[in-house]
Amino acid sequence: MPSLPLPPGSTLGIIGGGQLGRMLSQAASRLGFDVVILDPEANSPAGRVSARQIVAAYDDPDALTALGRAADVVTFEFENVPAASIERLAEAGALVAPGPTALRVSQDRADEKTFLNAVGAPTVQFAVVDTLEDLIDGLTVLGVPALLKTRREGYDGKGQVWIRDIADAAQALESLGGRPAILEAKASFVRELSVIAARDWDGHMAVYPLGENSHEGGVLRTTLAPATVDDKTQVRARAIAEAILDGLDYVGVLGVELFDLGDDILLVNEIAPRVHNTGHWTQDGCVCDQFEQHIRAVTGWPLGPTAAHARVEMTNLLGDEVEQWRDLAGKSDERLHIYGKAEARPGRKMAHVNRMLGSI
Repeated sequence: MPSLPLPPGSTLGIIGGGQLGRMLSQAASRLGFDVVILDPEANSPAGRVSARQIVAAYDDPDALTALGRAADVVTFEFENVPAASIERLAEAGALVAPGPTALRVSQDRADEKTFLNAVGAPTVQFAVVDTLEDLIDGLTVLGVPALLKTRREGYDGKGQVWIRDIADAAQALESLGGRPAILEAKASFVRELSVIAARDWDGHMAVYPLGENSHEGGVLRTTLAPATVDDKTQVRARAIAEAILDGLDYVGVLGVELFDLGDDILLVNEIAPRVHNTGHWTQDGCVCDQFEQHIRAVTGWPLGPTAAHARVEMTNLLGDEVEQWRDLAGKSDERLHIYGKAEARPGRKMAHVNRMLGSI
């Protein structure tokens, strides 16, 4: 196992070749690291900006062996990587960050909420649903409306359905294919906030200012950061993030989505063991953005500063909205980040733009 910090010229392995892997690779390159991507899609967005790509499934044993041998440290860009793959790398002696525990916890919504409440990061009330009887019992306790979600996978509004009447329970469960699910009580929140935080191998932490998020159709549309919050809310969000990081013995950047109920009350919606869409504003609002911060954390470098030097509105460009690049590229107060995806499908995240709203 290599000693830390890793010097420039070392190799970083990234499982996942999408836009987050691409931006992680670009940040690693700026710090002098070589990057190897593992992704089943040939010519992936991240692979095209990296030294090398291994084209194989995320659980391919030969590919994992090759990645572990090539890389001095291995990380991942999204949480649906099989936890067994991370465990296999770690058991083979590879340095992996974040570790398999964070991945396992975040991949199952019931396990995630159980963990969060255990470390003092409160969530909405919930019930585990394996059968229709479980669902009806849960609705009786939590009331309606309530949100039914698959326990595993599902993102950007997929794999979930609102239940507004107990009579609709069977249809709702069927719409999710009868998969194991979790029922969540409705949160009467004022707004959604998020906090991006990092922890290094020695337990040092760095937390960014809060962002305020707006969604359309279950997909993040904008993040405004730093959010306008009082000191108590910022302090509470930081305490929640730090408790989660310590509870997972985490290394790297973590995204925490929060419901702001007002009166300084915050509930955790969910966590993401990776760099996060709501942290993209840091690319143009902070000296050290979330991508560089993650590279610093996993390679043993000192964590960078998290103070914001500008207020930023980040907007996701979905589908053919990326064709606005001609107009956006000509605006002096906006910075465009295009992901290099081949096909602009409806609702697909193709790029984001950071609009500068003034210095801080």
